[in-house]
Amino acid sequence: MLSFPVNKHKPWIETSYHGIMTENNDTVILDPPLVALDKDAPVPFAGEICAFKIHGQEMPFEAVVLNKTSGEGRLRAKSPIDCELQKEYTFIIQAYDCGSGPSGTNWKKSHKAVVHIQVKDVNEFSPAFKESVYKATVTEGKIYDSILQVEAIDEDCSPQYSQICNYEIVTTDVPFAIDRNGNIRNTEKLSYDKQHQYEIMVTAFDCGQKHATEDVLVQVNVKPVCKPGWQDWNKRIEYKPGSGSIPLFPSIHLETCDGPVSSIHTTIELQTNYIGKGCDRETYSEKSLQKLCGASSGAIDLLPSPSATTNWTAGLLMDNNDMIFKFDGKQGAKIPDGIVPKNLTDQFTITLWMKHGPSPGLRAEKETILCNSDKTEMNRHHYALYVHNCRLVFLLRKDFDQADTFRPAEFHWKLDQICDKEWHYYVVNVEFPVVTLYMDGTTYEPYLVTNDWPIHPSHIAMQLTVGACWQGGEVAKPRFAQYFHGSLASLTIRPGKIESQKVISCLQACKEGLDINSLESLGQGIKYHFNPSQSVLVVEGDDIENINQALRKVSYINSRQFPTAGVRRLKISSEVQCFGEDVCISIPDIDAYVMVFQANEPKITISGMDHFARPAAQFESERGVILLPDIRIVSAVTKMERPVDLEEHDRADKPAVLEETLHNLDFCDILVIGAELDPERECLELDRLELQGKHLDATNSTAGYSIYGVDSVRNYERVLRQIRYRNWYASATFDRKFRVKCSELNGRYTSNEFNLEVNILHSSNSNLVDHVNHMIVQPQFLQSVHRPEGSVNAIHNSVVPSVATIVILICVSVLIFIVTLGVYRIRTARQHGSADNEGSKENEMDWDDSALTITVNPMEKYEKPHQAEEESEEEDIEDEEEDTTSAESDESEEEEEEEEEEEEEVIVQKGDKRNATRQEQLEWD
Repeated sequence: MLSFPVNKHKPWIETSYHGIMTENNDTVILDPPLVALDKDAPVPFAGEICAFKIHGQEMPFEAVVLNKTSGEGRLRAKSPIDCELQKEYTFIIQAYDCGSGPSGTNWKKSHKAVVHIQVKDVNEFSPAFKESVYKATVTEGKIYDSILQVEAIDEDCSPQYSQICNYEIVTTDVPFAIDRNGNIRNTEKLSYDKQHQYEIMVTAFDCGQKHATEDVLVQVNVKPVCKPGWQDWNKRIEYKPGSGSIPLFPSIHLETCDGPVSSIHTTIELQTNYIGKGCDRETYSEKSLQKLCGASSGAIDLLPSPSATTNWTAGLLMDNNDMIFKFDGKQGAKIPDGIVPKNLTDQFTITLWMKHGPSPGLRAEKETILCNSDKTEMNRHHYALYVHNCRLVFLLRKDFDQADTFRPAEFHWKLDQICDKEWHYYVVNVEFPVVTLYMDGTTYEPYLVTNDWPIHPSHIAMQLTVGACWQGGEVAKPRFAQYFHGSLASLTIRPGKIESQKVISCLQACKEGLDINSLESLGQGIKYHFNPSQSVLVVEGDDIENINQALRKVSYINSRQFPTAGVRRLKISSEVQCFGEDVCISIPDIDAYVMVFQANEPKITISGMDHFARPAAQFESERGVILLPDIRIVSAVTKMERPVDLEEHDRADKPAVLEETLHNLDFCDILVIGAELDPERECLELDRLELQGKHLDATNSTAGYSIYGVDSVRNYERVLRQIRYRNWYASATFDRKFRVKCSELNGRYTSNEFNLEVNILHSSNSNLVDHVNHMIVQPQFLQSVHRPEGSVNAIHNSVVPSVATIVILICVSVLIFIVTLGVYRIRTARQHGSADNEGSKENEMDWDDSALTITVNPMEKYEKPHQAEEESEEEDIEDEEEDTTSAESDESEEEEEEEEEEEEEVIVQKGDKRNATRQEQLEWD
């Protein structure tokens, strides 16, 4: 029986161990090393170490024996250790020997030792901010030590990797800085006007210098220092033509900084003095405007556009767009005799637009606007309108035979507007001895009236001038004097009548101005007032919110279809009163502007029948011939279409689209091309009843016919279609050419030049010509058309001139006469011949029509009466031929004629079908 040594001693280990391990690893480094000793050594089993045991609940470690004899062991983790879950472990370990034998009986264990293990961290996590967005609000003009603090965290377990060591602003060029603790401050004073909000990006670094994976957004809103004033308004307001009324400040409100406000007085001013004549007005001619406003007829335009008949303004400086004449103190214009009657009567009206500034020097000279003075010998002024020392003076000297007593002669008005360098509309209504001035629609009585004796009668002719006064006598050489410095427009004089207040207001009315949308919705206690031109609006109230609502309803409107493009300045000034306060808040003015865009320019196109012919008898008739029976005027604007379903960079402009628009014309001229009309033989006529109910008038001359007035395109078409041309001695005239041209806005937009040619057809008394006319189907008039494509024979686009037509008719007549004479002689000879030769000669006696070719061109739509006339003419021809032929030849000729007629009818029918909607004519080949 084997005996084993007795296990006398227990194993021995250290009382405590300290271990370190790296997370995500299983190796543990112990200090001191894990070694167990047994005094029974080197006795087998009893002196050997067989195990190390760990005591603790679910400890993720195990200890293994590396050498039983030496007692060396190793501590390791059962699985990777995560420091973030637990970074320290403490447990008990004991060593066990192998006992008394192989069976391990009688084993002994060591005392308990404490093991403390620290898990070493790995920098595996990046810093992350606690908030997704940080926001703060600061007041402008301050330097802050800390505006706000951002904070980031790191999920690593060790202080080295879990602590945030630094913050950094990623956004460049911003007036902010950040410290190690995440405090953000501004490095300079912020301005609300410069920038309302700043957005900056911030990142964080842990102590292992690992930065955040995502930067954080920090929004810093700049709040203005509470300044009283209007807020939430746009400096630029865009206006597209045809937009109607658009609000100027839809979100505006007044900031009073809690001031004790008791009432508010606000003025909105639309500044348009640099647009045209003070604002956007209609730029039609003065005659057209007066017709449109219902003014009395008979006004004489003293500053018309230069033309062949109105050439006295040709040498003046002129702005063509607005019919403005500029006088620089060196120019004057003589009005020709006969333009203005010598006797203006006791009632007449002078109207004008004037822009005038202060005159240089202490004693300024008189500046003549209009003057009627002696042409020679003397230097008397019969009537004049002039400016002197910023006073407007009207001079009217009666003749001695009209009045022989002391009568009013000079009427003076002293107005600031005369020298403010702005456009104003002046109307001088004379009802002698009373003279009234209207300026911009407001009535002004003269502050001074001086009397004078009448002018003694004389036979000296008078000279009417504009821009200066003619000095024809009492000087070595007649010359202009008292020159005007400034700008004039629409200067007219109307003898025998004065204008009403309504007409004057219409003539000077602005087409743009301020407006208030939905007046009925204005708050209680709101008072408002417009000036006459609606360029200034005053709003008053004691409730701030009601004032805000009222200003949000203020709008801009421009009723012109083609407004003047450009900038209109806006200014809002406000005055505030406070409750019992000596010092009240001050509201800064607002300066804004309206940008009016350019309207799409219209294209005016005139079309219609451009060529026709009529017999001379129609031109000689009492009614004459209508020149433009089917004239058509179309006005269209060009618009570019863009597809809306494409990306911006893929968009391409579609072809321009012409869209017909409805707007007005202001004149149409029918001009004679070539020699002017001879009033002894010809004229253009229009029944004046055609103008009734329309804003149109007309003038006639040997150069043509002119229709003018602001009216619709359709009314112009109706009138033009009634103009007739008469020529009561048409025998000497073969053709006439005319040109039609129309205009909108006084020539700003003009149409194409539509040319019309009229031919006068002359008939011959010759029986031969009459015979040919019976044989040929001839329409009442000829006009040009175009063949359909594919036609073999091209037709001339113009009618064969009447002279050529007569020559061709004569040639054909002579040919037919020769053929007829030959046939007659042959048939006479046959009557003496025998009956046996009758059959052989029959073919020789047939009608030889090879020399006559009649080409029927179905260019005119045949009327039923005309067809009946053709049939009767053909029957007459057949009757004449039957009288000169025998029974046998009649039968053969009738068969041939019926075949020819059937062919002609087929051609005419085909032509009628093919040209049913086209204009038609006959052409002789």
